[in-house]
Formats: sequence, structure tokens, C-alpha cells
Amino acid sequence: MLRILCLALCSLLTHARADPGALLRLGMDIMNQVQSAMDESHILEKMAAEAGKKQPGMKPIKGITNLKVKDVQLPVITLNFVPGVGIFQCVSTGMTITGKSFMGGNMEIIVALNITATNQLLRDEETGLPVFKSEGCEVILVNVKTNLPSNMLPKVVNKFLDSTLHKVLPGLMCPAIDAVLVYVNRKWTNLSDPMPVGQMGTIKYVLTSTPATTASYIQLDFSPVVQQQNGKPIKLADAGEALVFPKGHAEGSSQLLLPDTLLSAELALLQKSFHVNIQDTMIGELPPQTTETLAGFIPEVSVAYPKSTPLTTQIKIKKPVKVTMKTGKSLLHFHGTLEMFAAWQRGKAPMSLFLLEVHFNLKVQYSVRENRLQMATSLDRLLSLSRKSSSIGNFNEKELTGFITDYLEEAYIPVVNDVLQVGLPLPDFLAMNYNLAELDVVENALMLDLKLG
Repeated sequence: MLRILCLALCSLLTHARADPGALLRLGMDIMNQVQSAMDESHILEKMAAEAGKKQPGMKPIKGITNLKVKDVQLPVITLNFVPGVGIFQCVSTGMTITGKSFMGGNMEIIVALNITATNQLLRDEETGLPVFKSEGCEVILVNVKTNLPSNMLPKVVNKFLDSTLHKVLPGLMCPAIDAVLVYVNRKWTNLSDPMPVGQMGTIKYVLTSTPATTASYIQLDFSPVVQQQNGKPIKLADAGEALVFPKGHAEGSSQLLLPDTLLSAELALLQKSFHVNIQDTMIGELPPQTTETLAGFIPEVSVAYPKSTPLTTQIKIKKPVKVTMKTGKSLLHFHGTLEMFAAWQRGKAPMSLFLLEVHFNLKVQYSVRENRLQMATSLDRLLSLSRKSSSIGNFNEKELTGFITDYLEEAYIPVVNDVLQVGLPLPDFLAMNYNLAELDVVENALMLDLKLG
């Protein structure tokens, strides 16, 4: 079963395109969920309960009647990646088979056994989802004990046991392996569902090809689809370099790699939310937002407005916000305009004082909450400030650098952080709990080191 899973995943890696929109690497820590699935589904116990029931088309076993299976031991599952093949699985368990023997008395057979199978993780052609499939199931007897009389000829006993067990066990245990995979496959079903990014659009993670298996992990290549509310897709920018996992991970660990181009595309859905019109006079630690305060930086304001007048500010982001990542540091790049107005009397439209083009960067701290990627920002630098128009005459806009920097920190960045609280959805697979992940900014991508707790 696991062997087939490995085969499929390896195939996915082999046919992955050079510029995937996201990469998922599944180590043995995550793949061991197959064991928890067997425990959660109680499938062996269910199969044991069915063993004594008459099944359509099943022939009775010669020499034993009233067959029952009981005392099924908790299985121990061993998994191994088989490069280019899949995952090889061995389930070690034991049970007691009871019934009436050909001798006429009650019989007990205590069996220890191994069930082996190969699992592939394939890509379902209809749904596009990953799906586990098993093949080559075998049942290997490890130890057999029976209460048949010791004076019986050993050859007779052995022949009877061999005939009985080889008829009973494969039909009992191999369907259990398939049933566990069905249980696990249900945990992939939400993977390609569109997930909302606020109210402005959705993202879904589309598996591009069959997963690929190596000696240490299975890798899945995704082509995320970012779509606006009106159905129009947002194309991911060309990354320029192939997306690859950095080296140095613990053997058997699992990671998710999200390129900065993907995060940029998702933030493009929120661009209109970054436009603001701020009318508050008192903002954080800033001095009162009035023409009197502004005149301290631009004397021309006091000439046009000798009486202190409240200010309003309008910020518009003209280009899609771009995310960049260098090892240990991530930035958001904002290009837009900042226009300040002097408020007139009621009923009159505010008067534009000046319009500035601005370019500034915000530092980003990443975290996960409720399985969504969260971004918290702070000002990195105000990179450029240029005057496009002015109703108060010519002035040196560089004199406003300190004023605008403080304004961005106190008035605008809180708005950005509030918008970003919607969070960016992460791939929904195998009931993964991303809240335990360790996050690391690497070259051109954000890496989540996945943990099961």
C-alpha cells in the first residue's frame, strides 16, 4: 500500500514543472498518519466482527464451523519509502480464531502475522486529487499456536492449519488495508476546494501531476489558482528561478514551500482594501492632524491657511503589492499616492493641498493562526517621495520625509495589518494542523516545517 503511494509520489516529482507555484514534501512523520488512520478507523476489529458472518459467494472452510475472530492485537505498522515505487507497508498484528474443528470440539488458533502491501499515491484523473491505492497484499504467518490434541499427527495438524489460515487470513486482512486507504483518502478531499481570501477572491491548490517518491520523502507539486471575486484569475509572476527546498532538514521531516510570487498574487486580491481615507485629527502618538502642524514642515501652508484647519489624508496603492524574500527577511513593497486635504466648512468638499507619489517597504513577520498564514507588518523604509501637484505653491517635499514616515507608522500600517488579518489559506490535506509549524524565510520563499505535535 505504502509502496504504491511512494511510486505515485515519485512520479509526481519526475513530471513536475520547473516553476511550481508551491511544493509539499511529505516525510515519514506525516506518512505515519496511515498508522493513526488504522487506529482511528478500528478497521481490524470491524473486519474481525465480519469474519464469522456468512458472506455471499463465500464457500465454507472444510474442517471448521462457527468461525469467529477475536482478541485482535493493536497493529504495529512499519513504513519505508521505495524510490520510484511508493511506500512499502508492513502491519504486524495477532488474533485468535475460534470455531468447531473436524474433531468435533472447540478449537482455538492463536496467530501472529505480518501483512505487507505496496501503496502508491496517484493523481485521480477525474478529481485531480491525490489518492492512495494498494497492490500486492500478502499475509505472512509469524507464529501459530493451537489447542488441537497433541497426539494428532503433526503433518495432519499442519496441513489443516495451513489450509484453514490461507483461506481465512487474506480475505480478512487485505480488505482491511484497502479500507484504511479509503479512510486516509477522505482526508485529501478538500485539497482542491477554493478557499476564500477575505471577501475579494479565492485560492485553490491544484495538483499538477502524479506525486514522486525518493528514499526520504514524497513530493507534491502544486499550481495554485488565485481568482478574483468576479472569476478573473491572477497570474503568478515569473519567479525566474526554479522553486527548490533548501538543504539541511531532519531526515523524515515534512515541509511546505510557498514562493513570494504566490503570496504577491494573493495580496493582489486585497489591493483595494489598502486604499484608505483617514479623517481622524488625533492618531496614535502623532501631533494633531491640522494645517498648523503641517506648516511646521511646509511654511507655505500657514500662508494659505492662517487659521488651523483639520487635515484628511487619502492613500491609494497604484501597483499590486509585491512580496520579496531574502534569507531571514521578507518585505512588502508599496507604490502609491498620498494626498492631503484641508477640510472646509460643512457641505464643502475638502481642498487638496498636495499629491505625493510614495514608495515604501514594510517588514513582515509570519505566523499561523487557525491554519491560515498571518502577516504582521512594520515600517522598514520610506524609499521615495515626489510631488505630483500642489495648491500651496512649490515646496521641498523632502522636508516632509519625517512627517510622512511617522504618519505611515501611526496611521497607515495599522490599517494594513487590519486588512491582513483575513489570513492566507494553506493547503488542506490529511487534517494537517499548521498551527504547530515552524516558519522560516528562505531565498524567494516562505518555508513551513510541519509538525504533528
